[in-house]
Amino acid sequence: MLDLLITGARVLTMDPGHPTAHAVGVWRGRIVGVDDAVSGLPAAARVDLGGAWVVPGFVDAHVHLAWTGLAAGAPSVAACADRAALLAVVREAVAARRAGEWVDVVGYDQRGLGGHITAAELDTVADGRLVHLIHDSGHACVVSSSVLALLPAGVSHRDGLLVEGGAAAVRELRQPYSRAELVDAIERAGRQCLSEGVTACAEAGIGGGLIKHSPIEGAAYQEAERLGRLPLRVRLMVSADVLRPVAAHATDETPRAMDLGLRTGFGGDRLALGAVKVFTDGGMMARTAALTAPYADGSGSGELYADPAELHAVIRDAHVAGWQLAVHAIGDRAVDVALDGFEAAMAVPRPGARHRIEHAGLVRPDQLERFARLGVAAVVQPAFLWSFGDDYARIMGPERAGWLYRGRSFLDAGVRLVGSSDRPVTVGAPLLAMRFMVDRLSSSGNPVGAAEAITPTQALRAYTADAAWACGWERDLGTIAPGRLADLVVLDGDPLRSFDVSVVSTVQGGQVVHGEGW
Repeated sequence: MLDLLITGARVLTMDPGHPTAHAVGVWRGRIVGVDDAVSGLPAAARVDLGGAWVVPGFVDAHVHLAWTGLAAGAPSVAACADRAALLAVVREAVAARRAGEWVDVVGYDQRGLGGHITAAELDTVADGRLVHLIHDSGHACVVSSSVLALLPAGVSHRDGLLVEGGAAAVRELRQPYSRAELVDAIERAGRQCLSEGVTACAEAGIGGGLIKHSPIEGAAYQEAERLGRLPLRVRLMVSADVLRPVAAHATDETPRAMDLGLRTGFGGDRLALGAVKVFTDGGMMARTAALTAPYADGSGSGELYADPAELHAVIRDAHVAGWQLAVHAIGDRAVDVALDGFEAAMAVPRPGARHRIEHAGLVRPDQLERFARLGVAAVVQPAFLWSFGDDYARIMGPERAGWLYRGRSFLDAGVRLVGSSDRPVTVGAPLLAMRFMVDRLSSSGNPVGAAEAITPTQALRAYTADAAWACGWERDLGTIAPGRLADLVVLDGDPLRSFDVSVVSTVQGGQVVHGEGW
C-alpha cells in the first residue's frame, strides 16, 4: 500500500523518459512511480491537487545558510541612501550591544554612497567599540579603529577598509560564533529556503577563511540535524584550509586530507560532505574579482586569492584524494587559474569527478571549450545580474557585458549549467533567478547579455536535475521518477509559461514542510 497518492496534478517531472504526469505515488518518503504505474494502487492517503502544477524540489547548489541566518538577525544598512543614515544605524547598533561585544552590521554596499565609509567615520558613532561593517559581497568589510588596533602586524587596510585576506583576518578576530547561535541561524535560513521551494542545498563553505564561523561549524549542522532543526537536505562544502598534509600509504594517493581522511560523499541523504571549496579571487561588488583587463571604471583588475602555483597544488591534491572540487572563480583571469588547475590535476584520471567552477561570473568565449573538454560544470547565480546587472555591465563595458553569468553559451558548448543563489549576497528565490535566465532583464528592466537567454525548461533543469547532479544527488533528487525522494514543489501556475508564479507548498519526503498542507 502506498503512503500517499497524489492525483489531479500537472507534473513536470524533468525525467526525459516520462516528462509529464498527473499522478505520483509515494512510499516511505520515496517515489514509487507516476501515472498508470500507481494510479490503481491502494493508498493510506490520497490528495487531489485540483490541477495545480508540480515540479521537483529546487536544489540550491551554492548557498550560505549560517551566514544568511546570522545576517537576518543583525542590524542592516541595506536601506541607507547616504552616509548619515548609515552612521545612524551603526550608532543604534552600538547602543544595543553590551560593552566589550562586537557590533556586527550587515547590508553594506559602497556603490550608492559615493565611496567607502572610513574607520574615522565609524569612530564618530562607535564609542570606542569593535564595529564590523560587513560588505554584501562577503569579500570586504570596514571596521572601527578599535578593531584595527587588534589586527596582526602586516594586515593592510585602506582607511579601515579590508578586502579578501584582510577581511578574513577580521573574521578570525571576531569568531567563533557559538554552536547554539549557528543552529539558530541555520534553521532560520533553511525555513526561508523552504518558503521558496528549496528542499536541498550545498552549503558553500565551512571551516576556513572568509566562509568560516567556527572551527567546529560542522558540529552545528550535525546538532541541527539531531534536534530536527535542519530544514533542508545539506551537502557541506569544506574550505580547502581544512586539508592538511598526511602520511597516508603511498598507494592511497592522499597527499593532504581532513582528519580521518573523510571526503566528498560521507554522510546520509539529510547531511553529508560535499565538495572542497577553493577560492581563487574576490567579487565584482568589491571590485576584487580577478580580470585579464581592468574594470571599465578604473578600479583596477582585481586580485587573485593566492599564487596560482599554490592554488594548483591544492586543486591537484584534493582531486587525487577523491574530493569533488568547487572552485570559486568570478573574473576571467581567475577562471583561467581554475581551468589550468583542473587540467593539470586531471593528468591523474578520475572518472566521475564532476568538478565545478562556482560563479563563473565573467567567462571569455575562448574559455567555453575548456569548460566542456574538462567536464567542468558552471555553477552560476543569475539573480546577481537581476540585482546588480546594471552596475556589472557598466564596469565591464559593452564588449564584456555579454560574457557575464552566461547561460546559452554554456549550454551550446556542452557545459552543464547549474543554478544557485549565493544567498545572502542577493535574493535567493529560484523562481526569480529562473525568470532572469529566460528574459535576462535586470531589476530596472535593462537587458544584460540578452544573447545568453535560455528556455524555461532549461532554466528549470538548472535548479532541479542539473543542480542535483552537481551536488551528487542525481539518484535521489532533481527528477520526479521511481526511486527518487519525494521532494516536490506545488505551484499556482505553469512555470514554463511564466516564472511569475507562487509556491503553494513545499514537500520533503512526501510531507508538506511549508505552505498549504494536504
